[in-house]
Amino acid sequence: MATESDPTENSINEEVNAEHILNHAERIILSIFLATLIIMTVLGNLLVMVALCKDRHLRKKKTNYFIVSLAFADLLVALVVMPFAAIELTAGSWRYGETFCLIRTSLDVLLTTASILHLCCIALDRYYAICCQPLVYRNKMTPIRVALMLGGCWIIPSFISFLPIMQSWNAIGIEDLIEERKFSSTTNETYCVFLVNRPYALICSAVAFYVPLGLMVLAYQRIYVTAMEHARQIGTLQRAGSAPEHYFGPDHQGSSRMKIETKAAKTLAVIMGCFCLCWAPFFVTNVVDPFIQYSVPWQMWTAWLWLGYINSGLNPFLYAFLNRAFRRAFLMILCCGDERYTRHGSFGPSRPYSGSVNGTSIALR
Repeated sequence: MATESDPTENSINEEVNAEHILNHAERIILSIFLATLIIMTVLGNLLVMVALCKDRHLRKKKTNYFIVSLAFADLLVALVVMPFAAIELTAGSWRYGETFCLIRTSLDVLLTTASILHLCCIALDRYYAICCQPLVYRNKMTPIRVALMLGGCWIIPSFISFLPIMQSWNAIGIEDLIEERKFSSTTNETYCVFLVNRPYALICSAVAFYVPLGLMVLAYQRIYVTAMEHARQIGTLQRAGSAPEHYFGPDHQGSSRMKIETKAAKTLAVIMGCFCLCWAPFFVTNVVDPFIQYSVPWQMWTAWLWLGYINSGLNPFLYAFLNRAFRRAFLMILCCGDERYTRHGSFGPSRPYSGSVNGTSIALR
């Protein structure tokens, strides 16, 4: 609960607000960095969406619909959320009014939560595809269920974004503190302040991060174990010289398949590592801040928030660029449809085999 402020607390708030002001050189450097980040995020996610539209082979795989919906959410983050956050950060104030501040904040929570829930759905889809029998996967991932999961990725975030934020449920009990931080009497500037009370912080963080994180850890842990067990089985059969021909391919390159399975496990570690690195600092701070009288510096909030935004730029590389079919589609698009450029490297006939479990690619490539 916010209490009545004293002169000392007001002076501290004024000093904090004054720190939002950047000098000219800092603004230029920061603007270039943020603009580059936004452009790269837009281009990466846009390329993923165009690839699915132009390549019919990509549209046949259910997982790719989650990847494209994820790209759409991340594209909206880059187009709708990040530019206004960048303008406020570089300008040192918010100049678009209180109503638009609420709308922008609601969109921020909605889109970033949708992005995270898509990552959770991708993890569950891969778990069923790799760790279960093919019949189980077909029963679990029907087109209707995929549509319901995609709908949930967009509907669930609305219950922790527009509904409570526009109704100011997140501000119950801390109205005075929010009003103090919205306006600076020394600089006559206003700010788009988003503070949350304890119930909202706990519920929002659980829905947007901790529950999806738990599901992703469980799913990827099982996939990791499956990949490593498969790699050990291949290695054992190879050393015994009793591996069936389909493990080694026409050239008996069993070591190649074992490398694929091992790399698959490492890829999963990279995916989870990037996700946790980008979002864990923000959501840990989001839960802790209301319990320490909202004493977290704004610089730390800003750094953690933009670290989370960076995840929207990394997702195309982690979930699409690491996928061989998407890479081929990207080359087709960038090379204006000239198939000569897609016949080299990892796409050529020299590597006809990719590891699979239950008929599903485990290498995530």
